[in-house]
Amino acid sequence: MKQLSLFGSEETLLFPENLLEYYPGFVPPDESAALIGKWITEVPWRQQVMQMYGKQVTAPRLMAWYGDTEKSYTFSGTRFEPYGWTKELAALKKRIEEKTGFTFNSVLLNYYRDGNDSVAWHGDNEQELGRNPVIASVSLGQERRFEFRYRADHSRKYGLPLENGSLLIMKGDLQHTWEHRIPKSKTQNAPRINLTFRTIQR
Repeated sequence: MKQLSLFGSEETLLFPENLLEYYPGFVPPDESAALIGKWITEVPWRQQVMQMYGKQVTAPRLMAWYGDTEKSYTFSGTRFEPYGWTKELAALKKRIEEKTGFTFNSVLLNYYRDGNDSVAWHGDNEQELGRNPVIASVSLGQERRFEFRYRADHSRKYGLPLENGSLLIMKGDLQHTWEHRIPKSKTQNAPRINLTFRTIQR
């Protein structure tokens, strides 16, 4: 596990270090490239119209939801019914579970086509995920900056680069006390696929 760049000597006391685990190189570069090529063409991507801040907006990225039978997921006014696990997704889930000791029954795929695609500030605190959910995030392709801000004080804001092939574990009360986002970028324009493995409680 790698020490995160957002935990500088002066920031260690400000950001709870026990809320994150970061593993660079979890997916080797050759495997990452093969999965990106396969998933870009084969995943049934959808661009959703979502409810954000009281308005309907078109999500600036493409999404797909996979998981166990009947593990649907609703967020931002949109309900996702799961596609069944593919061989590659099931194998990646198993590797994450063996690495971390956590278990998952679903995964949200996000396809960032270029630097114009993004995700706004939010927390993954939907009722289906239960209290203090553990989320495993795998990043493939273009490195992008991942930012956090404290819900009670937006001046407490931190960021770290999510490298190609990296695994980030978010846990504890992170989803309830912090928000996160992937901002747009003028320089990081290659495709990126992010997979967030979750556990639907019902």
